[in-house]
Amino acid sequence: MRKIFIFICFLLAFTSKGLAKETTYTKELFDKALSDGKVVVVSSWVKYCTSCGSQMKVLDKAKNDFDNIEYFKFDVTNKEIAKFFNVQYQTTLLIFKDNKEVYRSIGETTKELIYDALKSVI
Repeated sequence: MRKIFIFICFLLAFTSKGLAKETTYTKELFDKALSDGKVVVVSSWVKYCTSCGSQMKVLDKAKNDFDNIEYFKFDVTNKEIAKFFNVQYQTTLLIFKDNKEVYRSIGETTKELIYDALKSVI
């Protein structure tokens, strides 16, 4: 019985992380941010992905730590958005500057490396 209880608690922990994820990307907002001259960061996620949650936490903090950054995220199972960005995997990180993609990584969750990538384009 105790093992079942622990398993349910474990499952609920991952479910709550999944519920906090939402798609904030729209083509209109993305295009506007680029036309406004902002550095645009896009990340992909999928429900129950813990590395996606870790990356999102770093990026949420980064948008407050860096000026002129717009951050969007989307569920990688949304085929239309995934195809637009040519993204096949969750936890994909894209950075755009001057209307072109300047950085891409898959699975990066380290604050130092993500901040270094942002600093290199600002």
